[in-house]
Amino acid sequence: MADTVRAAVQVAPNKIEVREFPRPRIGPDDGLLRVEANGVCGSDVEIYRGHLGSMDQDDPKPFVPGHEPMGIVEEVGERAAERWGVKPGDRVAVEIIIPCHSCRRCLTGRYQSCPNRRPGHGVASLDVAPSLWGGFAEYMYLSPRTILHPIDPALPAEVAAMFNPLGAGVRWACHLGGVGLGDTLLVLGAGQRGLAAVIAARSAGAGPIIVTGLEADAHKLALAREFGADHTIVVDGERAEDTVERVREITGGEMADVVLELTPMAAEPVTDALLSARHGGRVVLAGLKGRREIPLRTDLIINRALTVIGAFGVDNRAYREAIGIIESRRHPLEKMHTHSFGLDDTVLAIETLGGGVPGEAAVHVTVHPHS
Repeated sequence: MADTVRAAVQVAPNKIEVREFPRPRIGPDDGLLRVEANGVCGSDVEIYRGHLGSMDQDDPKPFVPGHEPMGIVEEVGERAAERWGVKPGDRVAVEIIIPCHSCRRCLTGRYQSCPNRRPGHGVASLDVAPSLWGGFAEYMYLSPRTILHPIDPALPAEVAAMFNPLGAGVRWACHLGGVGLGDTLLVLGAGQRGLAAVIAARSAGAGPIIVTGLEADAHKLALAREFGADHTIVVDGERAEDTVERVREITGGEMADVVLELTPMAAEPVTDALLSARHGGRVVLAGLKGRREIPLRTDLIINRALTVIGAFGVDNRAYREAIGIIESRRHPLEKMHTHSFGLDDTVLAIETLGGGVPGEAAVHVTVHPHS
């Protein structure tokens, strides 16, 4: 058993180094995960480029990225095993948030709002012992407060690693958006979470489902249709269509019951979202804009009686339902996965998802630290 663990460390914008760390010592209340695969998120791209998180400050805080980890329980303390209901050799998915489990918010089921939710997986500084909090590492530390979800060991690792984006689709479309039988859903953005929203909404009986994307997203829009989207809209280039007018045409003027705005860093889709929702509709905002101020036409919200909701991550219920969808094998999720990389190619994995590698059309990308 090796005494050291290799991990990718982001040390500055556009700079990641693979370093070695001491293997954490596990006591009765904690554990160690052998990371099989960690999905690369769009926010990983923006953090890597310095647009989000600790990397956008004058004094960057080095950390081990990777907030979509799943793998095998390598070691687990006696009390931790009882608390989590796991044993060595079990496959689990790991939640990002590590709540305190004891404050008022945690005890009332609102653990995402826990004021003590530090550290977090894939976001904690190296200063927080034992440093190995992210999934871009051979092994990841599991603190006593970590939340785990069992996941089918027979699934391919790259498909099992979709638990986070699919959880986002479930939560944002169904739980926050309230999409149900016969509802019209507009999804602005055809990334992996947009595709996951299509799957979740179709599972809930929604329709018609409309997805927008760029001309460069042709492969993603094709997947959206395969996963259940009824219409796709290209918003740029020679084939560009006006999103709002196209939604009006598709719905016969009724507009969308629910709109999900998932585009990264873009401002115009926020206005499109408000204009595309029906009177009394719901708009879920989940596309991060790098802390920029975005123009907001509040009259639209008032005069159209819209409910506008901010989507913060994924919660326990959504993770469980997403894992259920994955384990059902009802959807060809393997078609969403496009690239797998080893730990030494973490930068390449991030750049590939971010469209920085010519000729590569990425949708879902994973890092496999033991490859």
